[in-house]
Amino acid sequence: MSLNFTHDPAARSWVETANDPACDFPVQNLPHGVFSCQGRDASGGVAIGDAILDLLALAKAGVISTEAHPVLEAAAEGSLNRFVAMGNQAASLLRGEIFRLLVLDGAGPNPVRADPQRFIVPSAQAMLHMPLRVGSFTDFMTSVHHVTAARKARPARELNENFLHLPVAYNSRASSIVPDGVAIVRPHGQVREASGQVVFRPTSQLDFELEFGALIGPGNPLGSRVGLDQTEDMLFGYVLVNDWSARDIQIWESRLGPFLGKSFATTISPWIVTAEALAPFRVAPVPRLPGQPAPLPYLDSARHRAAGALDIRLEARLSTRNMRQAGLPPERIVATNLLHCAWTLPQMTAHHTSNGCNLEAGDLLSSGTVSGPTDEEAACLFERTAGTLPLDLPGGEQRLWLEDEDELVITGRAERDGFASIGFGPCGARIAPAR
Repeated sequence: MSLNFTHDPAARSWVETANDPACDFPVQNLPHGVFSCQGRDASGGVAIGDAILDLLALAKAGVISTEAHPVLEAAAEGSLNRFVAMGNQAASLLRGEIFRLLVLDGAGPNPVRADPQRFIVPSAQAMLHMPLRVGSFTDFMTSVHHVTAARKARPARELNENFLHLPVAYNSRASSIVPDGVAIVRPHGQVREASGQVVFRPTSQLDFELEFGALIGPGNPLGSRVGLDQTEDMLFGYVLVNDWSARDIQIWESRLGPFLGKSFATTISPWIVTAEALAPFRVAPVPRLPGQPAPLPYLDSARHRAAGALDIRLEARLSTRNMRQAGLPPERIVATNLLHCAWTLPQMTAHHTSNGCNLEAGDLLSSGTVSGPTDEEAACLFERTAGTLPLDLPGGEQRLWLEDEDELVITGRAERDGFASIGFGPCGARIAPAR
């Protein structure tokens, strides 16, 4: 994706809240999602400031060009699978027209600005839904720091020999992916107690994993491979991911890999930030250290070495019931960056298809826990506390693991000098007691 007029850092919107420097959704972002209001079914929208551009209303009004109208119709549906399957060029065409309707100094008549109540919905009046149906979910493990820090709790665990040769992953559960705000029910599972007895009970080691995900647009036919430089045609957009984990269940069951300790829930941010919106924030991946193996040719290219990674700042904040009752703000417990991952999402995509596996529109690929080298960059409690070193919180509370009524919210921010910074909206949930 190349830079164009939609990335102009000087552009401002006539939706005033979009011009706040702290806003996640300036006119340079324009992420897609699905929302509903009282009395109407879910349909597609675009976030702008603290509001939503109603794409269904836009489609009915006929104010978009004939060329872009079929794309608009797909983006206005109650699930965005058909829209993302159209690919980045179609999305770019629609993005340009929406930008012109929302920018402050747009040329020509603007029916949206002339009648905003017809097209603009305050976010406070809307409910956000899953933006599309996720058919398959692949969860990678790409942070060396995550693996090595986990040794505090599991000293026998070593960095696998293959870790720097290929992006390690497992096929996770798509049916339990939910958007921001949906409560996470504490799961039951088999656990081996310290006494050695095996019991079935609610997890006592509920954890989060701060991750970053890509949604596939046009897929590839079964039996075909996708080259590294061609993956950008498949990577449609990006979301924040919280891969909730029940560590006591996970550790006892994991012989072939994660199962019930992971499959009970995964939270994603409901707005899809497009690949084009993130074009200014593409950077060179962090180079390998001396002595580390170079990627094999199918996972390497000059183009990828120049700008195959994304510079995304990621944070997680925790609040407890007592903190909220005392009026205390959520405590930041993680501050990390996607650049800490040893593999990029294009490399993950290329590797995923390297055996002929077919990816489909709406599939989710996640980075795995995005941990860095310091304690504050540890992107899960499993690393931060090792189950024995409590995390101190305001008000005198401590946490080894998440407790009922705790609320964990992940946020992300793309920033670069000379460009408008953009965000992803929240990716969070509150823990509900076991049923």
